[in-house]
Amino acid sequence: MDARFIPSKASDNSAACSAVRCGDCRLSGICLPLALESDDIDQLDNIIQRGRPLQRNAHLYREGDPFTSVYAVRAGALKVYHSSDGGREHITGFYLPGEIVGLDGIADNRHGSSAVALETSAICEIPFEALDKLTDRMPKLRRHFLQLMSREISDDRQLVSLLGRNSATERIAVLLLSLSNRSARRHLSATRLRLPMSRGDIGNYLGLTVETVSRTLTRLQRDGIIVVDNREVELCDPQALSDMLAA
Repeated sequence: MDARFIPSKASDNSAACSAVRCGDCRLSGICLPLALESDDIDQLDNIIQRGRPLQRNAHLYREGDPFTSVYAVRAGALKVYHSSDGGREHITGFYLPGEIVGLDGIADNRHGSSAVALETSAICEIPFEALDKLTDRMPKLRRHFLQLMSREISDDRQLVSLLGRNSATERIAVLLLSLSNRSARRHLSATRLRLPMSRGDIGNYLGLTVETVSRTLTRLQRDGIIVVDNREVELCDPQALSDMLAA
């Protein structure tokens, strides 16, 4: 059995470096509504559990686990996947700092997928029952979480549309542009990207073989559209990627 996320007690010195309050977190403008008052942020802070770092390949939760919380990624990255009856993994999304994972469990009170760390990650656990009570008193917070759920639905539709595209180049372009937009939302470079996922994970997500992913990235680099350095990718011509999707 692998290690899982373990909430830390406030007195646990090992988690001291992780105990950054929402009001002081540089990602608060992404995972929280910008218009939230400081008193409201303090109330939210009181229910959040900040755990010890989740190590690479450790599960945050597994498919079928009881749903009790949603989770904000503060550092690192996670992938979410479904398992087929034969045990094969089907990746349905990647989650980066400032993004909320675990919303899939709200409908049935059980997680419909598994979430695992792609690298050592810092996670904020938000108990859903306490959050639900807070949102009754904070319309801005409720609206924000409704927007997050709407984005989840939109992402699911995008994945279906993505897998319907015949071109591997188009699929790679969609992923790179998505990561670019999400990087910009975190006030990071929109053209210099770090890919926390492996080529195998990218292929799994896009419905491509590892070889096809590698060949496509090499071809885009040869055409001067990107520069690849292991897991670092520079978008030299983002417009060219967008034009591929508009054609």
